[in-house]
Amino acid sequence: MKTSAKLLLAGTCLSISAIASAGDVTIATVNNSDMIRMQKLSKTFEEQHPDIKLKWVVLEENVLRQRVTTDIATKGGQFDVLTIGMYEASLWGAKGWLKEMKDLPANYALDDVFPSVRDGLSVDGKLFALPFYAESSITYYRKDLFKAAGLTMPERPTWTQIGEFADKLTDKSKEQYGLCLRGKPGWGENMALITTVANAFGARWFDENWKAQFDQPEWKNALNFYVNAMKKNGPPGASSNGFNENLALFNSGKCAMWVDASVAGSFVTDKSQSKVADNVGFTYAPHEVTDKGSAWLYSWALGIPASAKNSKDAQAFTEWATSKEYAALVAEKDGVANVPPGTRASTYNDAYAKAAPFSTITLESLKAVTPKAPTLKPVPYVGIQLVTIPEFQSIGTAVGQQFAAALTGQSTVDAALAAAQTATERDMKRAGYPKKN
Repeated sequence: MKTSAKLLLAGTCLSISAIASAGDVTIATVNNSDMIRMQKLSKTFEEQHPDIKLKWVVLEENVLRQRVTTDIATKGGQFDVLTIGMYEASLWGAKGWLKEMKDLPANYALDDVFPSVRDGLSVDGKLFALPFYAESSITYYRKDLFKAAGLTMPERPTWTQIGEFADKLTDKSKEQYGLCLRGKPGWGENMALITTVANAFGARWFDENWKAQFDQPEWKNALNFYVNAMKKNGPPGASSNGFNENLALFNSGKCAMWVDASVAGSFVTDKSQSKVADNVGFTYAPHEVTDKGSAWLYSWALGIPASAKNSKDAQAFTEWATSKEYAALVAEKDGVANVPPGTRASTYNDAYAKAAPFSTITLESLKAVTPKAPTLKPVPYVGIQLVTIPEFQSIGTAVGQQFAAALTGQSTVDAALAAAQTATERDMKRAGYPKKN
């Protein structure tokens, strides 16, 4: 979700097969700017813990998920710390694949972490990962372009309005694109965004009996909107763009609007990396027929696999990297606006609100999400931009590939939805759904 390329190349990315010594902690993480910062600032941790040596494996999001899933499922023990989300924390915690995060020191202040974030990383009241940051999705837009076009962004826009604005703001002769959205296939890539669009149009992944719903009109309306808007007003090569690619496009001035993770707020307002930092506006993620599920809830968190070779030192690092102490270090080194957002109530003080103009939208969005009731119609699953069942990782990615094909013109919307329906029905039947109580 996440620019980072240069930092990644400059970072210390070690081979997964590197032989670890007793004091080594091998960390698998995603190539987001926040995690690149964590890697940079971790020198402070190593100075405080001279017997611990951190080894980093920094990967693109889809690759990270594949590697850590394979390693933990096979008990490979290649990693001591995993960067995972709420999906993995809940499923893997229930399977006993993750170490429970207990006996945290008093100064960690777990009560300071928002309950919704703690709950999303827990199973039966047991915490299986510590949140590095949490996010919802919000709308970023260019205030200068809106003003020049005589447009006003509503506080709570609809997707229809976003499409109309994009029509008026696209000028391909200037490489100015009205709307940038994720297109890279993956359950946590294009499907995270497309599912919130679908939710807003009143769609759902499954009905109460676990029957796939891609043959319903709500999905057709949502996917038609997405594909048409991106073909007409999106950047070229949109099917290759995830969080990082769209962030780079927005910061270079090529996107009039961008709907994505709220964590990008500190990057788009950072003058050292954003050419448009002084002209960025923020508002809520678009809705359409409903606002239920129109914005997601996600947390990148740090978990320790049960197969970790050095779980004691891994927990010491995990506690440090998600602590109030680390937040203070980020504020000191890189400015208060860059403190990892969305996890701790103490972050949202007057100084942060002043430095981070996106903070109120982020906080209110996080408060409003309802993962247990994510859609207009009732569903049997938990999750807004995902479905918290083991099968979703493969099903979601397969559907994402079909939808990316519709975006590139290799398929039509109707054909993509039909293929998604058939494949999902087959996979769910094979997995034994609907499950018997």
